Amino acid sequence: MRHIYIILGIVLLSNLSFGQNPHNTDKQNKMRTVLCMDVIQTSNYTYLQVNEKDSLIWIAIPKMEAEKDKVYYFVGGMEMGPFNSKELDRTFDQLLFLAGVSSTPKPNNQEKKTHKAEVKTNKQDIEIEPTKGCITIEELYANKDEYADKVVSIKGQVTKFSDSIMNRNWIHVQDGTNHENDFDLTITSNEIVKIGDVIVISGKLTLNKDFGYGYFYKVLIEDGKIIK
Repeated sequence: MRHIYIILGIVLLSNLSFGQNPHNTDKQNKMRTVLCMDVIQTSNYTYLQVNEKDSLIWIAIPKMEAEKDKVYYFVGGMEMGPFNSKELDRTFDQLLFLAGVSSTPKPNNQEKKTHKAEVKTNKQDIEIEPTKGCITIEELYANKDEYADKVVSIKGQVTKFSDSIMNRNWIHVQDGTNHENDFDLTITSNEIVKIGDVIVISGKLTLNKDFGYGYFYKVLIEDGKIIK
């Protein structure tokens, strides 16, 4: 998955499965300083083992270049445990999930702004035939205020699928249309899909959804159900 972090752009969210007992840290508003001891790179995430006041902890952030023996700074985060990375085939007893880290200290309010970066994806060469009862992604974005809090149906091709993040699956679809460069739609769901699947999915449209920790969506379909 992936991408939340986002993260991020998380995005952030591709190949991770969270444990069942996430909880916020009690250090949300405090700038933390850590020394990087180890770096593990995956396709979408960077894992850092860091030393904080002689205690070793693991943190996960959207993929970035990171270096051992370098000092990093961050605010907030969400502790997960146990946490399983499918890509690494490894379970961490505790893992701190972050929208990002900085190589320089930042004021708390500036750091929080980075957490609200909207998740973005790349436009793909897709052309989907319209289906009766469905609206296009172009129409949805152009009239999002009209559709807000209503159930809508979209036909699109799955371009990204992330499972078991924050107790839900994340589906990205495109249909080849766009409105002012908005061409990708994110859907939360319990459905299982594969990249490349063409689906018709229905759910409630929510605007400006902020999950925190880098997961911000100006348009989101929630509790999506595949109807075809």
